[in-house]
Amino acid sequence: MQMPSHIPPEQSLIEYPCRFPIKVMGANSAEFVSAMVVIARSFEPDFDEASLEHRPSRAGNYLGLTIAIHVASRDELDEVYRTLTSHPLVKYVL
Repeated sequence: MQMPSHIPPEQSLIEYPCRFPIKVMGANSAEFVSAMVVIARSFEPDFDEASLEHRPSRAGNYLGLTIAIHVASRDELDEVYRTLTSHPLVKYVL
């Protein structure tokens, strides 16, 4: 089954602009957190690092971050996902 490449705005369940939470997992390191803040600020210059939610894995090897970022459109949200998933320190994006 093929998914449509573009969902018309009237059929979207998300109303734009909005603050959208994105969960990102990577190595539990300051470098990972800093890199995610840089990416968030590339889309939202006033992004506040203190708004990040941190959840370390049970063994402490990985860190889950929830980044709530302001997006103006589906295209911008898709670009945020593409940017995050292409970063070498990122393991998963939800």
